[in-house]
Amino acid sequence: MIPSDDRPDPLQGIFETLLVVRGEPVEMENHLARMRASLDEIYAAELPADVAERVRAAAANLDLGRLRLTAVPSGSGINLELSARPVDPEAVFPSAPQGAELRRVNRPGGHGPHKWVDRRGMDHPDAGPGQLICDGEELLEAGWANLFAIHREALWTPPADGRILPGMSRAAVQDIAQDEGLDVHEKPLCEEDLLAADETFLTNSIRGVEAAVALDSQPLPGCGPLSHRLAAALQRRWGLTNAADDLPAPATAPPPGQPSR
Repeated sequence: MIPSDDRPDPLQGIFETLLVVRGEPVEMENHLARMRASLDEIYAAELPADVAERVRAAAANLDLGRLRLTAVPSGSGINLELSARPVDPEAVFPSAPQGAELRRVNRPGGHGPHKWVDRRGMDHPDAGPGQLICDGEELLEAGWANLFAIHREALWTPPADGRILPGMSRAAVQDIAQDEGLDVHEKPLCEEDLLAADETFLTNSIRGVEAAVALDSQPLPGCGPLSHRLAAALQRRWGLTNAADDLPAPATAPPPGQPSR
């Protein structure tokens, strides 16, 4: 396990990343609520009253895109920055061969519940394994995504206890799983829980559901029938359907019976 004593620099600010589908920012109110809570707790500051209108305006001309809202502290309060650009359809619900390989990095106390601009290596890697943040033996979250395991039709994920970012797609998948009749448990996870799982996956506000296929070079089961079902329901919730228009249909998690890697 690789140790890490890195702590984010709050002076760099916080941000939210939203998926845009057909000009609509996905889960916008939930993202703004999380940013408001972080701004209040960290900086005793507020978002501008017109932030929702500004987000919608930035998203309006994108069919499939990524919108970033950044809040940076300044002497006069908070500077708010918006950027939006198209996103590669292959990065949205990436298909099975693109499953994530993870390497554990020990960060006592985790990275915390705020989405810091100062991430230092925590974004999805272009190649090779990405960070899986740990607190001792507990597995908390990938640097860019929340962690899930499925055991006998029960969904397990680490608790939102102040050590992880409580993701919007994490909450959506938990809601969907409950609607689908699955047992949902927030509980500490360790290496053995992943290795013994029936399915393992990550959730992220752009990538949706992504298979987790290795931990420190040990193979993980990745996606399977239940995570495929959850991914399909999340696609519907986000408006990612195979409609007969010019919006590219994203890749999905592997269908039942297909290898997860």
